Amino acid sequence: MEAKAIKRYIQSSPMKMRLVVDLIRGKSVNEALNILHFSPKHSSKVIEMTLRSAVSNLSNKLESGRVDEKDLFVKTAFVDGGPVLKRMLPAPQGRAYRIRKRSNHLTIVVAEKEQS
Repeated sequence: MEAKAIKRYIQSSPMKMRLVVDLIRGKSVNEALNILHFSPKHSSKVIEMTLRSAVSNLSNKLESGRVDEKDLFVKTAFVDGGPVLKRMLPAPQGRAYRIRKRSNHLTIVVAEKEQS
């Protein structure tokens, strides 16, 4: 069984977000939460909330309503680019520099480990 959580329109560049997402992909949920909790990056807080949401979505999906975080792992985690806000900054000699304020969409899928 697996569950997905999506956080959209995050005001951070996708490249900065991918640095943190690459740290947790394929790890167990407990290990991923520890990594995110102690990471100094700003995007780790958003990823941690989304990961907790995915775990909660899985517990809501199950009939028993109970999920042991030790049995879960991050199946997929990826960041897609979102819309870009284009702004202009005055520059010398009548020029204007373009500022691109990027955003992104985060998707995390958690699944139960196979019992064998």
